Amino acid sequence: MASQTGSIVQHSLDALMEDTSFLPTLKDSTREKAFTSLASILSTPNHILKSFLRIALENGEVVRIPAFRVQHNNTLGPYKGGIRFHESVGEEDVMNLAALMTLKNALHEVPFGGGKGGVSINPRDFTIKELHLISQKYVHYFSDILGPDKDIPAPDMGTGDREMDWMMAEYKSIRPGQPYRGSFTGKSVVNGGSLGRREATGKGVYFTFRYMLYDFVKEQKNLLSKSENIFAKTALSSADRSLKVAVQGFGNVGSVAALESYNCTKLQNKIVAVSDRNVTLYNSDGLDIPSLIGFTSMNDGDLPTTEEQLSEFDLKAKILNRDEVLYLDVDVLILAALEDQVHKENVDKVKAQIIVEGANAPVTGDADRILSDKGVIIVPDILANAGGVIVSYFEWLQGRETQFYSEEEVFKLLFDKMKSTMDTILPQFFGDPFPLRQNCYIHAVMKLSTILYRQGKLY
Repeated sequence: MASQTGSIVQHSLDALMEDTSFLPTLKDSTREKAFTSLASILSTPNHILKSFLRIALENGEVVRIPAFRVQHNNTLGPYKGGIRFHESVGEEDVMNLAALMTLKNALHEVPFGGGKGGVSINPRDFTIKELHLISQKYVHYFSDILGPDKDIPAPDMGTGDREMDWMMAEYKSIRPGQPYRGSFTGKSVVNGGSLGRREATGKGVYFTFRYMLYDFVKEQKNLLSKSENIFAKTALSSADRSLKVAVQGFGNVGSVAALESYNCTKLQNKIVAVSDRNVTLYNSDGLDIPSLIGFTSMNDGDLPTTEEQLSEFDLKAKILNRDEVLYLDVDVLILAALEDQVHKENVDKVKAQIIVEGANAPVTGDADRILSDKGVIIVPDILANAGGVIVSYFEWLQGRETQFYSEEEVFKLLFDKMKSTMDTILPQFFGDPFPLRQNCYIHAVMKLSTILYRQGKLY
């Protein structure tokens, strides 16, 4: 487990060790041994699998591409986690993301364990035929460990419903006569996927932020106004005024979160900046998010980078360097790009008072501590971006029952699930001295520890 996740899990265990009301039958040396066992179990994956996919390219060249599948923990159910196609994919990153999935599922009461996979490529460098072959080979190489009740992949960065359709088809051909619908989630609707799955992560990202400020903080305003909690002060100062919002990353997660914010009638949002791998676009009066989404849909997912492109779609924006989105004078920063975007070298330039993690681990541990000490609220990945795995669970259920929900039903179930988590976490967050990330980790570790103890795996 990477240092940040491992460190926070250990801090959570230390806090629970001192709480004698948690697992009260464990006392003295027995308690110490059990918590040592917990630290060992949660800090290491069950399985790490690595292979080199042999791919014949269309130009006649043969390449071997590193591919990974990490199965971290299956205490709560089958391993679950996306498959990422990105050049940064490596064993340590995949291990950390698999551990994060274990904790995310535990936090949201989703009956899955944690897993993650990846292929070390830039998908833009390969043809559709080559990507199809890479997807097939991935399933072929890891088919023994995959399955509807063993390990269920989903899309991640660089993959989508197309790749999941390809992978499920390959799994079906390798396992004739066996159940296959639940072997992959995030598939196209026509191929057994769930309505709303593509938008689920972005909608969940915005929902966590909106629910905290509009529903929870406004309801608890009188109580919170008497609190000395530094985060309560930040939330109260943000709840009743117009908020300037910036979104880093305008892919599937960022664009949906931006559109949710743009359309929100409960909070006075103004999306003043968005960015992608090429550019930041800024307009202090607010950006036209639907038109920007229209542009990206016609331009391989990229935002406009020239004045001519902006004019063509009648878009008004100032073109800035892509990293400038992090340092603008905004109230809310939604991070929906890559890991490690805010770190100790640039954290002092970040002005936002609320940061929402649409991506996994976009704020490093050092930066997290610095920002939290200043009263900045960080809505962590484990809480904010769980919409994808929650709706993947609904897709898995629908595939088993062969009965499918409407999009309206999917989003209602999603928001009910995330609301339940928020209603558990937020009172503790605004009452305890711990940042929101730590509160979420403590809750997830409590869930996992209780089940491991009840299953007799701590002694």
